[in-house]
Amino acid sequence: MTDGTAACGSGPGTRRVLLAVHTGRSDIVQLARSAAARLTAAGIVVRLLDDEAEAMAVPGAEVCAFGPAASDGVEIVLVFGGDGTFLRAAELARNTDAAITGVNLGRVGFLAETEPEAVEEMLTAVENCEYEVEERLTLDAVVLDADGVPTGAETWALNEVSVEKVERSRVLDVVLEVDGHPLTSFGCDGILCATPTGSTAYAFSAGGPVVWPDVEALLLVPTNAHALFARPLVTSPTSVLTVAVPPDGTRARVSADGRRIIEVPDGGRVEVRRSDRPVRIARVNPTSFGDRLVAKFGLPVRGFRDARSHGPGHEAPTTRVNVLTGDVNTSDGVLRTPEEVRRGHEDGAA
Repeated sequence: MTDGTAACGSGPGTRRVLLAVHTGRSDIVQLARSAAARLTAAGIVVRLLDDEAEAMAVPGAEVCAFGPAASDGVEIVLVFGGDGTFLRAAELARNTDAAITGVNLGRVGFLAETEPEAVEEMLTAVENCEYEVEERLTLDAVVLDADGVPTGAETWALNEVSVEKVERSRVLDVVLEVDGHPLTSFGCDGILCATPTGSTAYAFSAGGPVVWPDVEALLLVPTNAHALFARPLVTSPTSVLTVAVPPDGTRARVSADGRRIIEVPDGGRVEVRRSDRPVRIARVNPTSFGDRLVAKFGLPVRGFRDARSHGPGHEAPTTRVNVLTGDVNTSDGVLRTPEEVRRGHEDGAA
């Protein structure tokens, strides 16, 4: 991890920020325009992607094509959108030293950590270089043919590499290997090879574990496996995960972060390993991952001694009284003494 001062650099050169914006929503465009105006006023050059520049209409902004060169000379990529927009921006930043941070304008949004009401604080942090940069583990995936020869098709992922069936009506039979050793085989809809960052994405929906993003590990999560043993696995970050598909014509493909698709030949295999090129994510808030997990999913954090349940999604009011003293939270949410409960309260609550 590096701090913002190191990320900004020590030279007097021009600072540049690339904006990646979900232009399909007018409220997001308006917020991004406001951010661009403030950054420009602070002497920071704003760069836009050519397919977003017309909708953004930012005076004096640089415009570039979508591609690896878009982040050349850029200090940070600011994302305005959901995790899909963030993953798109990661394609631009990964080949340079640019860091990424985002404003969550989607749904859950684990990648984009700043909420819309905190945009001004985020911009202040960027202007003053008051942020830290985390390097997030990514994956490389290589496709091999039935003879074990690389086909030349390869990709990478920040969240997950999914080896999945193409035909909805078929079951995909797979053989799983870890570090060249066969582990198990079964029929399924697919296999997810995920990073800790991706553990709160597709792998989470498939029943995988939540892994803190600073943990170095690889995840292997089956999706809808027809097997007695199909548990999610957590392996060493240096492991090579292999998914082999049969030569019987059941078609499979690789989907990387849901954005890049590669076909797998009959009888082929997919090897997934840790990439030597991470994605750099700028953290402008001191909030821990655990706190974000609680906030994103609305997790209950009160112990049973502090609250009694009134049904799913409802917690009784907390009190300063220890429940072991005998006071009772009644059905109307009011704390009453055992004596009041025994004789019945005048309002009928019990």
